[in-house]
Parts: sequence; structure tokens; C-alpha cells
Amino acid sequence: MASSSNEANQELSRNALIALVIGSMVGSGIFALPAAFGRATGAFGAIIAWIIAGTGMLMLALVFQSLAQRKPELDAGIYAYAKAGFGDYIGFASAAGYWIGCCLADVACLILIKATLGQFFPIFGDGTTPTAIASATLLLWSVHFLVLRGIRGAARLNTIATFAKIVPILLFIVVAAFVLDRDLLVQNFWGTEPPNLQQVLSQVRSTMLLTVFVFVGVEGASVYSRYARNRADIGIATVVGFLSVLCLLVLVTLLSYGVLPRSELADLSTPSMAGVMESMVGRWGSVFISLALLISILGNYLSWSLLAAEILHSAAMHHTMPSFLARENANKVPVGALWLTNCVIQAFLLASWFAEYAFTLALKMTSAMTLIPYVLVAAYGLKLASTGETYYAGERARTTDWIRAAVATLYAAAMIYAGGPKFLLLSSILYAPGTLLFLMAKRERKESTFTRTEAILFAAVAIAAGGGVYGLAVGAISI
Repeated sequence: MASSSNEANQELSRNALIALVIGSMVGSGIFALPAAFGRATGAFGAIIAWIIAGTGMLMLALVFQSLAQRKPELDAGIYAYAKAGFGDYIGFASAAGYWIGCCLADVACLILIKATLGQFFPIFGDGTTPTAIASATLLLWSVHFLVLRGIRGAARLNTIATFAKIVPILLFIVVAAFVLDRDLLVQNFWGTEPPNLQQVLSQVRSTMLLTVFVFVGVEGASVYSRYARNRADIGIATVVGFLSVLCLLVLVTLLSYGVLPRSELADLSTPSMAGVMESMVGRWGSVFISLALLISILGNYLSWSLLAAEILHSAAMHHTMPSFLARENANKVPVGALWLTNCVIQAFLLASWFAEYAFTLALKMTSAMTLIPYVLVAAYGLKLASTGETYYAGERARTTDWIRAAVATLYAAAMIYAGGPKFLLLSSILYAPGTLLFLMAKRERKESTFTRTEAILFAAVAIAAGGGVYGLAVGAISI
């Protein structure tokens, strides 16, 4: 009975699940949008970019919602769908890729926290100085021991952090809407002089990868589906969280074009939202947004820590990862997965000392690693709708779900293509050695390692990893 009661205490409400989605998505990215879009395009191009990105990610969110309803037994979220649809090794690759992406996202958060402090205390520098890495290590293990006390407590803290970081963003939106200069917005509309639609479309292409990172985390409620108090809350939390964040992203981007000329937006330093706020209300606005950024990143870091450990634990529970990763403590926290996750984050953090552009690389690799699991989830939704599994004869929802899944699959695949072969090669360098965990799990269960198709796939990953290592060695691939 005690164990059952403790498990009940770890259940998450709909609001907590929504906060997990929003907390996972709203991080450093939104605070950098004014300058990032200002450098790339005008208001019209930004509108087109958000329509494309918003539609693609909304379709993915709806696929998550549909799968939560049609496959309630798959309570490990993003990993379980890939395994059910395409086999053990593909499922493992989805879990491993998502997990490593979470670890890299946490590294990016730690570096940016210290880089932001570095603006006020030079000893932290760009976030990769010895002092910065030492203090980031202290934060890493402090959060580790906090999470060990219980998922629900950590999720409650994440909910508080989510509200704390949303309020400054809402204030920015209100102030920007109040001081909006419509003539300036018109001046910044095309982003080209004279107006040129072909140039605008070229600008849109350059903004698409900017939108990927800010949407990562939309699957937060799905990953935590086993903790949901009500299964139906998973899909609702995913869609509500996504739409809420999309509104914030669009408003922050477009309203900034009505505050400063595009050339001035492009020249703002990170976090550029602070520069826009300072132009509207004075120096205190910049300090206010910088503090909000720190709160945002801390909350984002906590969300990614929770997601990383949970996806590894879920894979172990379903026998795709070694059994030691399935261990839980008395508070139902996946202790084995949490220790491995934070040890990997620590290793990446130490490696950042030697990287010239550690923060940028961590962001891009996070996007690259998580897009592959996204493609697999969308493809599984497409597979269900195509075969008719879980649908009754003549069910109209089947056609709707097929269209949504097809759009989501094409969008995620297009984003991988837009990233180019460089990041696929770099990703394979992490996938290949990570396969050792898959081999350990197979050995524990005394099962054959690969099917013929899986062996071919692993060989391709290994060859790509070798190509990536060679490219780094000869300087053909730069990081």
C-alpha cells in the first residue's frame, strides 16, 4: 500500500503537464528572436516562416494527441511509438537520439546561464571559463539531488519557474503593443528595398532552422504519459502548450518590427529582447529581461533534466536499454537513468572548455538529434492511418489523421534536409557508440542482436560516424 500511495503522489495534473510542455519549449530561444529574425528577414518573411513552422509543428502536436488516444498502452511517449512502428533498433535510436539531444540542450542552458552572468561578472566569460564550468557543475549536481527527492516536487518547481518566466514575456508583449509604430512596421514589412517576393522567400528559407530549436519540447507531456493523472490530459496538454508558445513566439517576433528598424534589431546583442525592451522603457527594461532570461533558462534546464532521465528509464523498462537504467528509488525517481544522464552532461560540459563555439554547436546538435525522433513519431502516425490499425471501417478521422501525419513527416524530414549532411554526420558520431547500450540490453535478454535490416542500418550509422570523425580530423567539417 505504501508503494501505491507514493506512486499516486507522483501523478501529474493537466496543468502540470501543460507547464512541462511550455517549460520545455520556452527557454533561451524566445529571448533571441528579435535579432535573429531581424538579421534574416522582414516582418512579411517572418509571418511566412511562422506559418510554415507553426503548421508543421501543430500537425506533429496533433499526431501526439491522436497517438495518445489510439495507443494508450504506449506510455513511454516518443520512444514507444518508434519502437512499435519500426522495431527494436529504430526504437532504440529514437530513445538514444532524444536522450542525447536533451543532454546537449542542458549543456546549452548551463553555458548560457554563465555567459549571461559573464555580462556582469567577467570571471564567467562566455560561459566556458574554468570558473563558469566549475559553477555549472555545482548547479548540475544540485539539480540532480533535487530531482532525486521526487518527480512531482521537481515538476511543481518547474511549474513555478514556467509562470515566472512567462510573466516578463507577457509584459514585453503588452509594452511593445502599446508603443507600436505602425509606420515603422510597414517600413520593416518586406525586409528588402525595393520589395522583392523572390528575395523574401530566400529569407524565409534562412529562418526555418531558427524555428526548430524554439519548438523542441512539444513532446514533454507525451514523455511523461505514465505519470498523467488522466490519459486524455496528455494530448490536451500537448496542443494547449504548443499553441500558447506559438502565440508568444509570433507576437515577440512581429511586435519587435514595430519598435526598432530592422538594421537596429539585427545589431542587438543576446538576449536581443532585452535591447528592444530597453529602447521602450530604459535601462531597467534590459536588466529586467536579463533576469527573466536567467529564470527561463533555469526552468528550461530543469525540464530537460526531467525529460532526459525519463526517456532513458522508459526505454529500459521496455527492455531496449540495459536493466540498470530502469532502477527507481523510494520516491519513484529513475535513479539509474538520472545518474547516467548527468554524468554524460558533465562530460559534455567539460568538453565545452575546448570548443570555440560551444553554445551554438549545442543548440544545433540538439535540433539535429531531436528531429529524427520527430520524423519517426510522425511516420508511425502515418503508418497507423495508412493501414487502418485502431480505426473502424469508414471512420472519417482516419483521413484527417493521415493528412496531419503526412504533413508532420514531410515537415520534420525537410528540416533535417535543411540542416545539411554535416549535422547528420556529427549525430552519427554520437549514435554509433551509444549502440553499446542496445547491445547490452540484448545480451541481458539473450536475444539475437540485429535483424538483417537493423544490421544494415547500424552499418550505415557506423560508416557515417567514421566519415564524421574523418571530416573533423581533416577539417572538412567545422564545429
